[in-house]
Amino acid sequence: MGSMIRITMNDGFEMPTYHAPAQGERKGGLVLVQEIFGVTDHIRELCDEYAADGYEVLSPSLFDREQPGFECDYSTPQYNRAIELARKAHPFDQSVADADSCIAWLTAKSGPVFITGYCYGGSVSWRCAQLNPDLAACSSYYGSMVPTLFADPAPQCATIAHFGRFDAGIPMEGVDALIAKAHETAQIFVYEANHGFNSDRRKDYHEPSADLARERTLMLFRACGG
Repeated sequence: MGSMIRITMNDGFEMPTYHAPAQGERKGGLVLVQEIFGVTDHIRELCDEYAADGYEVLSPSLFDREQPGFECDYSTPQYNRAIELARKAHPFDQSVADADSCIAWLTAKSGPVFITGYCYGGSVSWRCAQLNPDLAACSSYYGSMVPTLFADPAPQCATIAHFGRFDAGIPMEGVDALIAKAHETAQIFVYEANHGFNSDRRKDYHEPSADLARERTLMLFRACGG
């Protein structure tokens, strides 16, 4: 349904970005932020699904400055490279800035702009919700930096965050502390699932949790003008 286009980032870099036009009546724009594995077939499929729901979707290839065309599966050698890109080679703040550029691209059109993201992208999307006043709502999936580095301040827009109770990489102590902050703009959901429960390409895929999280995401977007 979608295709790759190039969008100029705030530093002038022409970033390959997956673009899925809204199907039927356009309800708004959506920035969908990748996992550490790149804009994979799974990410493109998610973009197409949201486009079918009426959202014009952008998903930027965040690591393209460091490794053009990077896209990998969950195997160990490629996984290690993905970790290296996310934690060492590529600045996190650059990902936030690139997501902001996509938000601006969509803001220039009609309708509200939303953001969602998964794993690494979950942290990026939450951080954008804290910093970018142009967002109508955010749905963040299991971002490990959310309960640690970015628990404060409260998001500027209506935000939901999804975590798996059995996610070894995001201890429940941190999630519980985030819940205890009771940010007025944020609601935190915990699922009986592991990390990556939304991806049907992963062994920890949990369909009931994925379906419920997506239903909550669409309800949030609709409630915020989408």
